[in-house]
Amino acid sequence: MANKEIRQVTDSRVLAALSHPLRRRLMDILKVDGPSTASVLAERTGQAVANVSHHLRVLGACDLIEEAPELARDRRERWWRLVSPGLRWSTRDFADDPAALAVAAAAESLNLDYHMNTVRAWYAAPETDRDAWEGGPFSTDKWLRLTPGELAELAQEVIALLDRWATREAPDDGQRREPVFVFAHGVPAQP
Repeated sequence: MANKEIRQVTDSRVLAALSHPLRRRLMDILKVDGPSTASVLAERTGQAVANVSHHLRVLGACDLIEEAPELARDRRERWWRLVSPGLRWSTRDFADDPAALAVAAAAESLNLDYHMNTVRAWYAAPETDRDAWEGGPFSTDKWLRLTPGELAELAQEVIALLDRWATREAPDDGQRREPVFVFAHGVPAQP
């Protein structure tokens, strides 16, 4: 990847582009599997190559992905890769513009829907597909009493833990490692 930093998104057009379900899936495939071509991405998603190419151009125009010409075997082949390993945004960054704030709020909602739908798909899979993962998948929730500063500290610790696992060098022990989706939310709420 060109940039190892998490990108702070402050442009509502980028959030709008990212909020499309197929574009989000394309970004995730590139994150998990690395650089790819439109043809391979079309096969992975069951979409037409022309449709995937269109969405890749939209993501490219927002600097979310970039071409990786060094991977091409000839001038016709186009490879794409992520620009940043992760994105974050805050609705506070859009508070001065009601239209942009609406886009940011919708992006947050769609992002949460994406998280929940990914987890729901796991639980909807046949038991036989889940048997090999016995004891691994988990869910947890806790009610904590925290100040805003303590919640920020907890967030940093959780993100650091997940980053450590995400960037670790996988052991060369002959075991097959599958992509695993992990997410956590910590928000002020009332029971």
